Amino acid sequence: MDFFHSALNPYAEKFTTTHETALQQLHDEAMAAHPHAHMLSTHVQGKFLEFLSWMQQPKYILEIGTFIGYSAICLAKGLAKGGELHTIELRQEDADTALKNFRAVEMDKQIHLHVGNATDIIPTLNYEWDLVFIDADKVGYCTYYEMVLPRLSSKGIIIADNVLFHGEVLEDEIKGKNAKAIQAFNELVANDNRTEQVMVTLRDGLLLIKNIQ
Repeated sequence: MDFFHSALNPYAEKFTTTHETALQQLHDEAMAAHPHAHMLSTHVQGKFLEFLSWMQQPKYILEIGTFIGYSAICLAKGLAKGGELHTIELRQEDADTALKNFRAVEMDKQIHLHVGNATDIIPTLNYEWDLVFIDADKVGYCTYYEMVLPRLSSKGIIIADNVLFHGEVLEDEIKGKNAKAIQAFNELVANDNRTEQVMVTLRDGLLLIKNIQ
C-alpha cells in the first residue's frame, strides 16, 4: 500500500543535511547491495534519530535490532561523554557487518554489540536506559517494551520503529502476522497509564514513548 505521496520522501531528503562521507557511503552501499535493504533506516530517519539523541545527550542507549549498524551509529552521535550504546542483533552475518561498520567510523569503543536473542540478553545489561530504540522482530515488540520500561530513566524515551507497518495497520481488516503484532503493540502503549506517547509519521512510523510515573 503506497500511503505516502511519491514525491514527499525525495523532497525531505533534499532538504536534510547529509551524513559525513563514511556514514553516507555505508548507507548507500547497503541500499544498493543488501538483500534486505528495505530494513535500513532512510537518511532522513537516521538524521532524525541523531537529532533526538543529540538533544537528550544520553548516557546509556539500548538498541534492539542492529541490522548493519546504521541506526546505532546515528544514535551514538548524541551520547554524553563516556556514554555507551548497547545494540542487540540476532543474525550473526548482519552482526559481523555491523561490527565492521562501527570500526569503519571509529565508533566501536562506544558501541557494544551483543549477538543473540534479545529476551536473553536484555536482563544481563544492568543499566538505566536514557534512550531505547526498538527495531527488531515485530511480534516481540510488546515483550521488549515490558522488559525495558521498568529500567527507563526518569527522562528516558523509548522509540519504536515501523509502527505504521507499510500502511497495513490502516486496513479495515489487518491480516498479516507482523501487522497484527504492531497493532497490538500500538494499542498496548496507547492504553498504558504508565506512559505518554506521540506517533510520528516519518517513513514507516515512529512511536516516541516516555515514562510518566
